[in-house]
Amino acid sequence: MGAASSFPRQILSQRRTRLVGMLRTPINRELARRLPDVVGAATARHLAKLGLHTLDDLLRHVPRRYVASGQMTSFAGLTVGMDVAVIARVRSAEVRQGGRARVEAIIEDADGHTLTVTLFVPSAKGGVPRRGVAEYWLRQLAPGATGIFVGRVRRFRDRLQLTHPDYVILDGARIAARKSDSVKARSQAAMARLAQGPTMIGMYPATAQFPTWLVAETIQMLLPTITGDTLPGWILELAEQPSLTAALHDVHEPRHLEHAEAGIERLRFDEAFGIQLAMAHRRATLASEEATPRVPPRGGLLDALDATLPFVLTQQQRREGQTIAAELARSTPMHRLLQGEVGSGKTVVALRAMCAVVDAGGQAVLVAPTELLAKQHHSSFMRLLGELGRGRTLDQPKGTHVTLLTGSLSAGERRAALERIATGEAGIIVGTHALFSDPVEFFDLGLVVIDEQHRFGVEQRAALTKKAARKPHMLVMTATPIPRSIAMTIFGDLSVSELRQLPAGRKEVKTVAVSTMHQRQWVSRAWERIREECAAGRQAFVVCPAISPDEAQVDEADQPRRLASVERTAAFLKNGPLADLRVGVVHGRQPSAERDETMAAFTAGELDVLVATTVIEVGVDVPNATVMVVLDADRFGISQLHQLRGRVGRGAHAGLCLLLAPIDDPEGKAWQRLKAVEGSHDGFALAEADLAIRKEGDVLGVGQSGASSLRILRIADVDLILQAKELAERVLDDPRAAEDPLLADLLDKAAEMAAGEWLEKG
Repeated sequence: MGAASSFPRQILSQRRTRLVGMLRTPINRELARRLPDVVGAATARHLAKLGLHTLDDLLRHVPRRYVASGQMTSFAGLTVGMDVAVIARVRSAEVRQGGRARVEAIIEDADGHTLTVTLFVPSAKGGVPRRGVAEYWLRQLAPGATGIFVGRVRRFRDRLQLTHPDYVILDGARIAARKSDSVKARSQAAMARLAQGPTMIGMYPATAQFPTWLVAETIQMLLPTITGDTLPGWILELAEQPSLTAALHDVHEPRHLEHAEAGIERLRFDEAFGIQLAMAHRRATLASEEATPRVPPRGGLLDALDATLPFVLTQQQRREGQTIAAELARSTPMHRLLQGEVGSGKTVVALRAMCAVVDAGGQAVLVAPTELLAKQHHSSFMRLLGELGRGRTLDQPKGTHVTLLTGSLSAGERRAALERIATGEAGIIVGTHALFSDPVEFFDLGLVVIDEQHRFGVEQRAALTKKAARKPHMLVMTATPIPRSIAMTIFGDLSVSELRQLPAGRKEVKTVAVSTMHQRQWVSRAWERIREECAAGRQAFVVCPAISPDEAQVDEADQPRRLASVERTAAFLKNGPLADLRVGVVHGRQPSAERDETMAAFTAGELDVLVATTVIEVGVDVPNATVMVVLDADRFGISQLHQLRGRVGRGAHAGLCLLLAPIDDPEGKAWQRLKAVEGSHDGFALAEADLAIRKEGDVLGVGQSGASSLRILRIADVDLILQAKELAERVLDDPRAAEDPLLADLLDKAAEMAAGEWLEKG
């Protein structure tokens, strides 16, 4: 950024001098109002359940989709699991008595396509159906009546249906709605008014107690109170975006879908610009900080490590290692993200950087989110360094002590580890959250490596970096390749290194996706395959999505489903198809000592089969494991499945991964995910496929929880995010920025966001 690197601080300083004691700009004061003061406490309580707490939150709460008011809706594109609002004509209605008494109506669109509407008749005392209710529904759903029906599409006996939809029958100006409590009556009245209005109907994320129609009316009531804009006119001109007022009306009262899309685009730009402004502010702040240059002399620990490595570094490992070494030699702190393909050797790149810092007189620490992963790293480092990792001696003057610090150490072990860290005897430290605690004092902390960094918040990272005399260099690692749009949005303050090249000799894992609803014989074949591999002296993983048998979820068709569990699966295998094999169990609820003991036994070859949850997803290295069976594989994301299969085929023998799932719909997203994993071993390509299949909302998943902070910005909007990034850089370098109160507000928000925990979690 050159001269602009300190500019954000200048702007903020000038703003505070100029606007001391003043409030935000009028529009931002209005938008910042809390909803209880705007809509009343009762309505605000409902809106809070949607994460809406201020007027700004509410006005930026956009519909999921739109329905044309007063027009019949085509049923042609309806699929199971879709939330819909359809305007349709009743073809027929009747009471059916088989099973539970119900009213069943057939509704049709303008082309004659039909959809079943099912309303179960409530029972009076004694279980007798309340006949009056059924008769009332039949009068409403008279053939020829037109209504609006809102619900989730399900399948019953090969027919699409809406079960107990919210509905209103439209009869000119008269509203023939079901009588119910006040919220229901208000909702149906609002539904009918919107359906007969001149604009398109927005279907908002809502709750059962405060449905979409009441959300829409609340927003429309407040729209006229907003005048002005949150962005300066000169920024809007540069961004080619409409005014906020126009955008809000286009979003909430559109006459055409194109208007709604243009309005939502402006709101997405606001979010993207705010994030990128925060990133630009953060990059500038980092560039102004000072760090100790770490330039290793020749003939030290790094050279000794390279000389003893049991493999040849890939070209990419060398190249990214050189990039990291150059940044470690600077007087400003490195902030770099290292992401790579499964098995591409990120850990070795990190270890080489840590050795370079040790050679330069500093200490390097690697922080892992779990004891299991920390111990795996420690073991890996010790295996690669050998005697060089046991301390510096006369015989090993290049060595250093690789020290492990976790919460499960005994009091004596902990004291010894803390003393080695404080005196500098430990040049390389591996640990968990225990490293954040106050008693830990470093001799000269020069490099912090964060593994699986999304599990650590800003306060934890700050607690660690504050233990250094000067700002330490930072290397962040993630085992899941990240699409470019996500990297720009969530990791925009970090430089990015990528490892796509696998070490020589590493074999691809053959992957097969199996629908157990259509290929039931594959289940028994999977157990046979495990027996064959174990008979040849190799080992196997069986992965389950649940721990206990009582865990259930809902599938994509909204049907309850019992998931394969570690406990039940292990018991079945021990007493059934794998009865003569040694079967162990690991999962996240076990005491860490028990879990570590089982993992150690499996690694040592004392167990043939390990039944596990995703605790084995990252960092587990058992070269003798050659086959993995994933049960209910559709409950895992693409990247997670790619990580899981990376646990097999790590040795001399090829690997096999079987993805078993009870999938009926070959066109559904679940099957698409499994087929994507089956068809590709490129983690970066799979990350992009995941983005394309899942769209916005949950693409970052639990692993990258920053998505929860994205309200309407879609991480698929690469062009919009890139535009916002470039504009944020230009704005911070524009003389008008220092004098614009609207931008001062934005920079305040950017500074808050740049320090926010969600940004650190990624």
